Amino acid sequence: MRHRLIVPSAAAACLLLAIPASAADASPGAPGVGDSYYPTSGNGGYDVSHYDLRLKYQPTSDKLEGTATLLATTTQSLSRFNLDFALDVREVLVNGKKATFAKSGAHELEVTPSAPLEKGKQISVVVRYSGTPSQVKIDGYSAWQRTPDGAVVANEPESAPWWFPSNDHPTDKATYDISVSVPEGLQAISNGVLASQSTKLGWTRYNWRSTKPQATYLTTLAVGKFDITTDTTASGLPVFSAYSKDLGENGPSAKASVERSAEVIDWGSNVFGPYPFNAVGGYVPNVKTGYALETQTRPYYSPSGFANGANVSLVVHELAHQWFGDSVSVKDWRDIWVNEGFATYAQWLWSEKEGEGTAQELADYIYDSVPADNAFWTVKPGDPGADKQFDRAVYNRGAIALQVLRNTVGDETFFKILKQWPAENKFGNASVQDFVKFSEKVSGKKLAKTFDTWLFTTSKPTTPPSPAAKTGKAAKSLKAPARPKSWKKIQESQAAHRH
Repeated sequence: MRHRLIVPSAAAACLLLAIPASAADASPGAPGVGDSYYPTSGNGGYDVSHYDLRLKYQPTSDKLEGTATLLATTTQSLSRFNLDFALDVREVLVNGKKATFAKSGAHELEVTPSAPLEKGKQISVVVRYSGTPSQVKIDGYSAWQRTPDGAVVANEPESAPWWFPSNDHPTDKATYDISVSVPEGLQAISNGVLASQSTKLGWTRYNWRSTKPQATYLTTLAVGKFDITTDTTASGLPVFSAYSKDLGENGPSAKASVERSAEVIDWGSNVFGPYPFNAVGGYVPNVKTGYALETQTRPYYSPSGFANGANVSLVVHELAHQWFGDSVSVKDWRDIWVNEGFATYAQWLWSEKEGEGTAQELADYIYDSVPADNAFWTVKPGDPGADKQFDRAVYNRGAIALQVLRNTVGDETFFKILKQWPAENKFGNASVQDFVKFSEKVSGKKLAKTFDTWLFTTSKPTTPPSPAAKTGKAAKSLKAPARPKSWKKIQESQAAHRH
């Protein structure tokens, strides 16, 4: 009798000991990271370190097939986790074992592994899938664009769910291997370095590799017929650019602009510090949309950005993002100013270098020519709201804030900040408040009030950005100054960048 009572108790105790405490406490990962503007973007419970994408795309049917392998580390004990994805899934494996899965909403894929996952463990996730990306809508739109000879995916803040499963938020960066098979005669363009290509049985496979941390929305793919140019920067970085063969009359102006990428990167490396990545370039597909995007190492440009001739200012904007937005990315989408204010100010510095208007003249021109009752001044660049995330105030008023900072701390300290900020936060994430604190640390000045005035007030600041106003000199005339020569191109580039 005693024996019969003891044995089951001992077995139960052994069974409990066999279950790791972390697995016993496992719970579902959050279906979003809690972003202020896009709370369902990204997911909780794990951190991705690498994506391996093996894809096959047929443009005639717009059929995409793929196998994605994600390498990740759990950040909590997980009974289930989400991936952001919108295509049809055939199979999911977690650590080599079949997992159950279900779609939830427009772009949530819920994955339940065969056994709970312990916190702090490295895991592999394999997803086999297929679909017609252009037919998929999330919040009423598709980031996937069909072209006359292929397709392009490039958009902000979301583009990944249309072509690969991911943890879709800038706070979870990873490296990438992207292998794409397309019908022979077409090319596949993506980020980083083209590691190899091969053709057999009527298909050509292109293997692209990005070895530095990269946000999901900065990962791009273009399939079509392209004219390819290659070059190197002064420092030896490979330059790879691609232009659709059917760009028409915008083709020459697009090429005259993007072909100056190496020059712009060499200039930017002197102003912002060493270029953070291992490749440079850009691509111009035959699309009808009117925006550009800072896709990492290889910005995407719409042909319409060059409709009025060469627009090097647009190239400066997208390449400046490689430091400000790509290497140093937002912590939260409300921090969009740490991307756009800096890229716009880079255009002003380029204008200054080219003798087409100084940064101060551009700041003064905007301040003097936009009336106080204009809605421009009601947008807070430091927290514009999701519906105003790409408002021109984020760009222009945001750049004025940097000119005011320059006037406040002096050129030597200002340019020290511009170099040290991307160096200290390389491959990381940062907020507006982080930049304010960093500027105060480097300059030794209290700057919170200055930034509050230019980034967070909903009215036109009473003190102009001109340093003359700060020294007690006579206020400038209310008449707007002469428009700097670069103004038109800067405005065209901003219109092309707002997406």
